[in-house]
Amino acid sequence: QVQLVESGGGSVQAGGSLRLSCAGSSSGKCIGWFRQAPGKEREGVAAMYVSGVYADSVKGRFTISRDNAKNMVYLQMSSLKPEDTATYYCAARITRWCSLSDEDFNYWGQGTQVTVSS
Repeated sequence: QVQLVESGGGSVQAGGSLRLSCAGSSSGKCIGWFRQAPGKEREGVAAMYVSGVYADSVKGRFTISRDNAKNMVYLQMSSLKPEDTATYYCAARITRWCSLSDEDFNYWGQGTQVTVSS
């Protein structure tokens, strides 16, 4: 069983930055970040095993990284927009092949709220 715990969410003004952290056993797995806004479907934001893949909506603004020695995965979010407001989840896929489809991921954290005000 893989347990994932997100942290780092909060409230920020548009244009600001936040860094989300995901703690858990991530070695040998693709780790993804997803988000879900009220009334919307969950969407993949970024994922990585060695290199990151990103949704078009966050390319150039978000950066995913990992520290395998610490079992940590991060999502650095910059130039935040009100439309980035959502609950953000990290998830693990028990394979090194990455995607942004939530159906491919096996383990999920509890989520952390990000609110961006205009």
